[in-house]
Amino acid sequence: MLKRKARIAVFVSGGGTNLQALLEAERDGAIPDGEIVLVLSNRADAYALERAKSFGVERAVVDRERFPDAADRERETARILEERRIDLIVLAGYLSILGREFTARYEGRIINVHPSLIPSFCGKGYYGLKVHEAALSYGVKVTGATVHYVNEIPDGGKIILQKAVEIEEGDTPESLQKRVMREAEWKILPRATEIVCKKLTGETDR
Repeated sequence: MLKRKARIAVFVSGGGTNLQALLEAERDGAIPDGEIVLVLSNRADAYALERAKSFGVERAVVDRERFPDAADRERETARILEERRIDLIVLAGYLSILGREFTARYEGRIINVHPSLIPSFCGKGYYGLKVHEAALSYGVKVTGATVHYVNEIPDGGKIILQKAVEIEEGDTPESLQKRVMREAEWKILPRATEIVCKKLTGETDR
């Protein structure tokens, strides 16, 4: 009898490099307990949707143009997820803070990748290049990435995995961003996704 796989929705807002890492990991057998069945964006022009299309994954858009009210957006998002029987939500460059009601509804079933070693350089206002600008401005010698569960506090959920990346002489926010993605985010996000999928499908001891 084939074991059921966790059904995954990946939320995106931009280029989708982390989505690409997830899709390639699934293709290569690195997420055996999960299946990416939906990519959802809050921006209709997100290039990540093209990446999803190239892998044959269903796409959906829930944006401000059609749903100006945040509560309405989250209700529509939840409706789409319920229709597709989604088990796990992976935030991969999703630039929108989910509300308390939504995160409570999917407690233990939403994870996010953040480009720093939480609790450093995280929380409201820390996203994209701003995280790396802050790390360089502060003068830290080591940064990295974190995958964590999502709750109502931005970047406040329990940590699943972290990976450190050394800051090099002459780093710019742009060069540091690229290295953190390549050396940390793209490695730990698929691994953390598999960890949670295994847990959700009851295979924690395999």
